[in-house]
Amino acid sequence: MPKANETVLEIDLGALTHNFNYLKSKLQPQTRFLAVVKAFAYGSDSVEIAKHLQKLNVDYFAVAYTKEGVALRDAGITTPILVLHPQPTNFKTIIERCLEPSLYNAKVLNEFINVAEEEKQSKYPIHIKFNTGLNRLGFWESDVNYVVSKLKPTTSVLAKSLFSHLAASEDINEIDFTNHQIENFKKIAEIFRAKIGHRPWLHICNTSGVLNYPNAHLDMVRYGIGLYGFGNSAKEDKNLKPVASLKSVISQIHKIEKGESVGYNRAYKAKGFETTATIPIGHADGITRVYGNEKGFVIINGKVAPIIGNVCMDMIMVNITDIECKEGDEVIIFDTKHKASVLAESVHTISYEILTAISQRVKRVFLNSI
Repeated sequence: MPKANETVLEIDLGALTHNFNYLKSKLQPQTRFLAVVKAFAYGSDSVEIAKHLQKLNVDYFAVAYTKEGVALRDAGITTPILVLHPQPTNFKTIIERCLEPSLYNAKVLNEFINVAEEEKQSKYPIHIKFNTGLNRLGFWESDVNYVVSKLKPTTSVLAKSLFSHLAASEDINEIDFTNHQIENFKKIAEIFRAKIGHRPWLHICNTSGVLNYPNAHLDMVRYGIGLYGFGNSAKEDKNLKPVASLKSVISQIHKIEKGESVGYNRAYKAKGFETTATIPIGHADGITRVYGNEKGFVIINGKVAPIIGNVCMDMIMVNITDIECKEGDEVIIFDTKHKASVLAESVHTISYEILTAISQRVKRVFLNSI
């Protein structure tokens, strides 16, 4: 790969293909593959990621918000798109752009039915979400009769799927809880299908759910973080390739004496004669202030360089006292070898957070397109 000469996010579409094929191999041929491309495809680029996956014949996409789905439609994506957290103010747009809403409580169910009837829709596909323990969004098991009573009298909408979300599918200490969620969802689905008179698809598994609970793949699975190279376990991480690599360069090198300070609020003071490097990436780019003061680090010429002082809006400073390097040398924040999950662990967070935080002002470079 070419060396970075500015701050860039490299997106390896070949790695995406590898992850897609590996994750698909975990499924039965009849199980549908839904790719989650919300949050700019986990901080990369939702349009380019979706275009690539569409070429690979993915079955479905999911986004969080209506605006994200509209952006995909504007880019020419024709694959079905599930909107996981729509708001009633966008329901007409959802229908206009052929997006499919998740309906998760009485308010959104009734309002979408009203809009669908006003727009003279027939069997418009909707997805009904049930809460089985995450306690975030979704109808309760006790709401099945109510939902059915609203769907049966209208021809404007049709329940295409029922789904739920696992709360702790990656946690080996929560196997009993997860199995309870799965069984509860199957029970809800059985009652719903019997009362509604047709068989909506069922899906409950996220990446960790697919990998850890093969009995729960059902009709479709939702792959998010796994597509981008993280399996939520050391074992599965070895089978996946990180799609995104965040790189930058050394802008300037300083030599400072003992007691001299670095950055805002003089948060770091040299312990002796030290050498520092300034790098053009900061909290406006997604490297938040929590990584400052030697909690976070970058890699320069294969060596760890701790971030010193407070992270600035557009810059970080790192300690390179024991590293041979020069201005213009490449800096790796994370890549395939030095994973985002490791950097995230340094401040007790998760890879999802650092990936999705990468600002849109960071230049995207695409590698290994089909």
